[in-house]
Amino acid sequence: MLFQLKLLKEVNTLSQPRLTTSEIQFLQEALTTDCKIGNIRLREGEYQLDLAKAIASFQLELHLPDVKDIVRRSYGEEKANDIQFIRKIQTILKKMEKSNVVRILPKKEPWELQRYALSGFRFQDVDKNIVTLATDQQIKQTKDMLQSILNQEETSGARVSNVKAKICVLFLIVVASYAAILWDIMQLTIHPIVFVPAFSIAVACSLMLGKILSKE
Repeated sequence: MLFQLKLLKEVNTLSQPRLTTSEIQFLQEALTTDCKIGNIRLREGEYQLDLAKAIASFQLELHLPDVKDIVRRSYGEEKANDIQFIRKIQTILKKMEKSNVVRILPKKEPWELQRYALSGFRFQDVDKNIVTLATDQQIKQTKDMLQSILNQEETSGARVSNVKAKICVLFLIVVASYAAILWDIMQLTIHPIVFVPAFSIAVACSLMLGKILSKE
């Protein structure tokens, strides 16, 4: 189980686009919501439940799917390339949004397909049936993966801030050193006590700055 969780984290990191702040918020809300009231029927054999299950499976992988992703997972590649069927599914998903089951996410780019997220993993449908789309264990694993990503981003953000601070300090030292060199050269007599240390510091800091920038 731990190996599978680790593997899923690695696959998510490599294959999925970086989650935005709003997307992380959508995922967190869905994972922590107890039971939502849905004004729509969710029962076996109907499109609504099939689509909800597909979206749930994506969200448990920390992925917010577009309509083609959902259709491909639920009905196969052929249906995912059927424009008429895609439009039909979009209409159903729109009704599911109005019924408080899914959310239609804002597009990152105008040409992208619409993406969707479940508002929760447990619903009471219009017939008062309780529908559970993920087990407690699945939800816990997904929470752990999401927290791991947040921790990594926090660590990465701190590292980037430290690197930027180092770059700024080194740049200021280089500028100050070359300014001291230039000032010394402009004098009638060059003062080795000023020129040599300033030149040495400028060269050393320039090399360090170049090394940091090459890594970034």
